[in-house]
Amino acid sequence: MFFWFAGLAFAAVLIVFSSPALDYRLVMFGAVLPVAEGLVGGPWVLHTLLAPVVVMTVVMLATQNRRLVRRKWLGVPIGMFMHLVLDGSWASAEVFWWPFLGASDVLGGSAVPEFERSAPVLIVMELIGLGVLWFFVQRLDLLGEGKELFTTKGQILRDRLEE
Repeated sequence: MFFWFAGLAFAAVLIVFSSPALDYRLVMFGAVLPVAEGLVGGPWVLHTLLAPVVVMTVVMLATQNRRLVRRKWLGVPIGMFMHLVLDGSWASAEVFWWPFLGASDVLGGSAVPEFERSAPVLIVMELIGLGVLWFFVQRLDLLGEGKELFTTKGQILRDRLEE
């Protein structure tokens, strides 16, 4: 589960914020970051609401009076929030609201939500994510004129957002 999160988080944030200055690479990184918990045995703190809130707080505190740096790094917690929406973490109240519903040992006790689906469903989801990414790569000219700006700064050409 990589393209599902990267592609849909990229598309949703692009459509909602329409910001040419946001670092969309960091949005995609934040969206796929919790998938790493699948390698360590189950949903841990990255599948809780607490993780993106803490990361957002750290970014806000660490970038006071540095607006451009803040705008860049806000992509990580935004992507993490998008992951929670896209994988359905919110459906498991004990994990999503941990530790607010009690600090019981619910983390790590099951598979991460994105790996509980059947293989055909996972394949379809990945293909949807790839398709969404490909659509926006073409629409935003990220292989042509906009390639350098996106690869160096993670940004989109302003005139491409206005189309």
